Amino acid sequence: MLPDMIARTWSVMCSAGQSHQATVSRRATVYRRWQDVGGLLADVFEAASDDDWQPPDTGSLQGDLAALNHESQESLTAQPPIVAALIAASFRSEEAARGVRRLWEDRYARCEVIVSRAVRRGELPPHTDARQLLLAATAPVYHRLVLLRTPPDPDLPDHAARTAVLAASAGAFVKSPPVGDT
Repeated sequence: MLPDMIARTWSVMCSAGQSHQATVSRRATVYRRWQDVGGLLADVFEAASDDDWQPPDTGSLQGDLAALNHESQESLTAQPPIVAALIAASFRSEEAARGVRRLWEDRYARCEVIVSRAVRRGELPPHTDARQLLLAATAPVYHRLVLLRTPPDPDLPDHAARTAVLAASAGAFVKSPPVGDT
């Protein structure tokens, strides 16, 4: 369902995708249902949270983070650039922005298992802040591709993962344990 919804959304958002139909344009159909593109995007982001995607499990923290980064780079550079367009559109609509925040919260929550597994395997110290580590591992990919709009670098996903793992294993993302928990 999600790929179909994204494809329809992309078709409506792109002027090239707004072909004439018998009496009702695709754009009119969208506005009857959602009032604006922001509402449509919020539904797209909501639908993305209903999928069965799970983070990679390669058997190592560095492998998991690298695989996650490769997935991200592939989705950000796919043609047509649907993911990048959805992210950009979220800056123009508060409703879409709320939707994208919910989507990222869902994705990062699902990815926290990567850090839990690494702690259990002894790759990371206890009390490693999963969210901070995940942000540090994935941010370079998004920063370069979305903000700087640089061409994809095949080495970047692995390098960003390796850098984050080195920092995390040295304790860079350890948060203080709760009071009374030692």
